[in-house]
Amino acid sequence: MKQFNGAFFRDLWRMVKPYWWHSEERWVARGVFAFIILLNLFMVFISYRITEWYAVFWNALQRFAVNAAWHQMLIFLGLATLYIIAAVSQTFFTQMLEIRWRRWLTRQYLDSWLAKSTFYHMQVLGDGTDNPDQRISEDLASFTGQTLNIVIGLLSSATTLAAFVFMLWNLSAMITIPWQGSIYTIPGYLVWAALIYSVLGTILTALIGRPLISLNFNQERYQADFRFSMMRLRENSESIALYGGETEERHHFLQRFANVYANYWRIIWRSMRLNWWVSGYGQVAIIFPILVSLPAYFVNKAIGIGGLQQIASAFAQVQGALSFIVSSYGSLANWHAVVDRLRFFEQSMDEVRVIRETHYQIEHKDGPRLIVRALNVRLPDGRELIHHLDLDVRRGERLLIMGPSGGGKSTLVRALAGIWPFGEGEVKLPRSDRPLFLPQKPYLPLGTLRDVLVYPFGVPGVGDARLQQVLHLVGMEALADKLDDARLWSHVLSLGEQQRLAFARILLQKPQWVFLDEASSALDEPAEDALYHMLVEELPETAIISVGHRSSLLRHHEHCLHLLGDGSWRLEAVVHPVPGGQQPALA
Repeated sequence: MKQFNGAFFRDLWRMVKPYWWHSEERWVARGVFAFIILLNLFMVFISYRITEWYAVFWNALQRFAVNAAWHQMLIFLGLATLYIIAAVSQTFFTQMLEIRWRRWLTRQYLDSWLAKSTFYHMQVLGDGTDNPDQRISEDLASFTGQTLNIVIGLLSSATTLAAFVFMLWNLSAMITIPWQGSIYTIPGYLVWAALIYSVLGTILTALIGRPLISLNFNQERYQADFRFSMMRLRENSESIALYGGETEERHHFLQRFANVYANYWRIIWRSMRLNWWVSGYGQVAIIFPILVSLPAYFVNKAIGIGGLQQIASAFAQVQGALSFIVSSYGSLANWHAVVDRLRFFEQSMDEVRVIRETHYQIEHKDGPRLIVRALNVRLPDGRELIHHLDLDVRRGERLLIMGPSGGGKSTLVRALAGIWPFGEGEVKLPRSDRPLFLPQKPYLPLGTLRDVLVYPFGVPGVGDARLQQVLHLVGMEALADKLDDARLWSHVLSLGEQQRLAFARILLQKPQWVFLDEASSALDEPAEDALYHMLVEELPETAIISVGHRSSLLRHHEHCLHLLGDGSWRLEAVVHPVPGGQQPALA
């Protein structure tokens, strides 16, 4: 089982340790886990007593001792009741610990994934790591539940082995082997038989079932890819419908499902081979202890029916404890795949952090205004987009960034926002001010229209009247009576309407600095002109830094930064003519 190597267990320990050693819940978790172990020990004790009960009860039946048999039935009823109470309690506390651990891990993974825009950098800088949403939402649930079950199963097997191996060793003294007229006694005969049987079974199970680890890993990935592709269809339903791309999408869906189907068949065939062996192994285990005990029963009559039943029960307990891997190999293979998905997810986040720390040399500092000094912005392949940029923008000033497509306009905005790592230089902005960055396609969160309008910072105490007023200002008065409607607004509204709502956010949140990355590109020029005019009128103290292609935007800005595409740039003042004159020109 090469997959269970040192690197696997080191990464597993790194994933497990924080909750049990450093979290604020560690003492509660340890206490609950200790109680689960006590319940487990109690259940092993009950199992031990029931195994002893077998000999007394069956011997009473063999002697036709009616009163003794009924007395033993009452004893069994009491033992079984205690066992059921302990088993149900153990399940309850295990599930409680599982959900608490999952809650803590979910918060930690979400914090790591969201911190410093790691989720964005994983897509831009790394390999993208397929379906991080599934790893957090589903794999963490599987990880906590399966890890607890495996650990408790191992501890149960260990305590069961410790308890019953002595009983089985003592029972072995009753087993004699006749051979060529002599009688032989092998110390611990039944223990060695159980050990040999279990070790051989474990080795063969590992050889047969090892491919299931990678197959389960791939199955999770293929199913997540298939599900994600359908999510993409839902998110882009209008575009696909306009393109008439249903046939192509169906083709892609079936291609992805073909991976699910083919890999699942591989799992079926491998599981069938494993199940043949495990089922046969389990059935033989039922008769095996009786088989090795028959000489003592038939030849020298050293044991009775009760002794045989006790040996069978004790052997089953020892063999089951030793065969934990055999009986749990399917679960272990699935658990290994889940751990791999989480550890590779963590490694991907670590790689992104290293890239960010290695390449991100743009210093963001506190300053009286937006000050950019000696800023270089590059692509991941090293090609320079902007060389040695110097800017100085005060509150209330308006700057338009223009240039050819691919010339670095949006990348510059990302660098100013602090999410683009490739470059050097210095960016100053007042830390007490909260800038608002608006991309070309606004993000509309799930929820009511009210939630959409106040995203991302919220506007405490804002009333319906103000929200309706803002909707009217941006030309969306038709939605004024739908503030509490919860819809998938990104699908209900056109891109132009979504951009109008983004301008409404500016009016509601009143940031001191607004960065508009082609945030009005889907609007016609009169609508764009009206919205910019409204911003200048409503927020005269707000600095506006816009990215755009239309020359009509010049009338709303005082300076224009031209990015020339080869790293060079040119900053010019916009000359505004008198009312009724010509279009604005560059000085």
